[in-house]
Amino acid sequence: MTIQATGGGCMIDDLDEALRDLLVRELPIRNSEVEITFDQPKRDWAARLSRPTLNLYLYDLRENLKLRREASQREIERRPASVISLRPAIRMDLNYLVTAWATDPGDEHRLLARALMALLRFQELPDEVLPEALRDQPAPIPVKVSQPETLDKPSDLWSVLDNQQRPGIVLTATVAFNPFAPVEQPLTRTAQVNFGQKQPGAEAHAEKDFGYLSISGRLSSKKPLKNAQILLEERGVLAELQPDGEFAIRNLKPGEYTLQLTADGLQPVRRKIKVPATSYDIEL
Repeated sequence: MTIQATGGGCMIDDLDEALRDLLVRELPIRNSEVEITFDQPKRDWAARLSRPTLNLYLYDLRENLKLRREASQREIERRPASVISLRPAIRMDLNYLVTAWATDPGDEHRLLARALMALLRFQELPDEVLPEALRDQPAPIPVKVSQPETLDKPSDLWSVLDNQQRPGIVLTATVAFNPFAPVEQPLTRTAQVNFGQKQPGAEAHAEKDFGYLSISGRLSSKKPLKNAQILLEERGVLAELQPDGEFAIRNLKPGEYTLQLTADGLQPVRRKIKVPATSYDIEL
């Protein structure tokens, strides 16, 4: 049976490829003198080996709780007519057991030492060995080698594999997996907040009793604006203006208002707005 790899499954294959390329480059391995595999190192597998081999057995995957981000910390991308939100990725520790296999124990030790020296040179996977699918990770892929908290009882693992225990290097690489689809929603320009207890028949007076409204818009200009401010003239308050031009004004009643824009080197610009409305954008 062939399993088509999608999403996270493909990322594990890509990580395997990156680790293989790193070891081939750093040992170095020339003319395929050493084979690199990702098999379960069982007894029957070892009996079939015909040349020196470095085996990277992925024995455990678990979430890195120290790097966990709350689901409420969504990444927000604003577009002209919508907002796209994405839940943060889950950072997973992938633990490999790296072992060396050869007919002579001395050759095994030398090969294992070469692998250890190569891996200790890096705190994260270098960009040059990353496949395309791993280049959009939210952070570099850290690599840890033989940390104390990993694989407390290697004898238990070898017992399950039905093979004799041998020295190995525990390699931990932390990769971000994101199983969540992005959510696109219309951009909200007017938000309504009502106070007080709803009375029977209040629907008939809904148009007269709007409560308070919050509005938002975008200030855009062909030329950069320095020290820009937006003043609501009727109330003498400044809008909350973000560096990207997004602004917001809170606690408004329905009606007509005047926005005054000022900036260094610019004559004051006045714009009439009606609240509520579908857009409050200001273009200069």
